[in-house]
Formats: sequence, C-alpha cells, structure tokens
Amino acid sequence: MKKLFIPIILGTAREGRKSEHVARFVHEYAQEYGFDTQIVDVKEFPFAGTMGSAELKEKWSAIAGKADGFVIVAPEYNFSFPGELKLLLDSIYTEYGNKPLGICGVSAGGLGASRMIEQLKLVAIALEMIPIKNSVHFSHVGEIIDESGAIKDVDAYKKKLGNFFEALAAHVSKK
Repeated sequence: MKKLFIPIILGTAREGRKSEHVARFVHEYAQEYGFDTQIVDVKEFPFAGTMGSAELKEKWSAIAGKADGFVIVAPEYNFSFPGELKLLLDSIYTEYGNKPLGICGVSAGGLGASRMIEQLKLVAIALEMIPIKNSVHFSHVGEIIDESGAIKDVDAYKKKLGNFFEALAAHVSKK
C-alpha cells in the first residue's frame, strides 16, 4: 500500500520562531507514524504581495499536487495566522482539491493558538481543503521546549499527534 504523502507546512518565517521546533517534532512523528512527509518552510517561499516568482509557485504546486493531505504548524500572531502563510496558501488553488488539512497551533499563552486555528479553517474551506476537527495545541511553547529545542513531554504530544494523524488519514481514505 502506498504511503500517504503529508507535507508539514511551517507557517512562520519570523526569526527565533519556536514553531520550527514544533514543526520538526511533528515531522519526525509523522515519519514514525508511517507518512511520507517533508517540511515546507514558508521562509523558503518569499512571496511578496499576491505575486511570487513562477519558479516558487511551480515548486509549491508540485508539492501540493502530489500531497494526499496537509498539516500546518503555525503560531498565533495578534489573534490570527502569519501573513507569509496566507501568501503561500493563496499562490495556488486547484492543487488543494478537497484534500484534508490538520492544524497544529503554537502559542506562548494557554489557548494553543485556538483563534488562529479557527480562522485558518475558514481560509482552508475557501481554498476547498477539508479541515479536520482534531487540532493539536502546543500551548506555553516556551515551557514545553527545552534548551536544545526538543519537546519535553514527548509521550503526551505523541499521543495527541497519533489521534490527529489517525483522523487525517481517515479523511484521506474518504476522498
């Protein structure tokens, strides 16, 4: 049976981003779970305004086109998602074609980017993705990551991600 290809989109380009550590953890566990995956870092897709280079758009289009679904790992900035994530998502359209999307929220506060997740789900629907109900909240990110950037409570987050990946895979099989 073919492995599902689920890219992990790191949704912020900000310097010192804690979301990068979370995205790497999610990526590693996605591989353990059995997905074929790669990290798509918005920092590597510097779209300006609504236009990006044709080369960047083609690169993103190729990744999204072969994806069976998506995971976005993003922080909440001012109650929403980063602009660079929106620019990446808006650069293509047809490649999303009713594919499921799971969202992992990262925040310094206790809500785990809940507001960002809800707003991003609306954008996903407009792009004809299917946001899954399950989300994983990485709250108090400064406290859950050690000095080396590793997640401290690996087992708890692997359990949450296991349920999350199971739901994502189930949505792929419904397509």
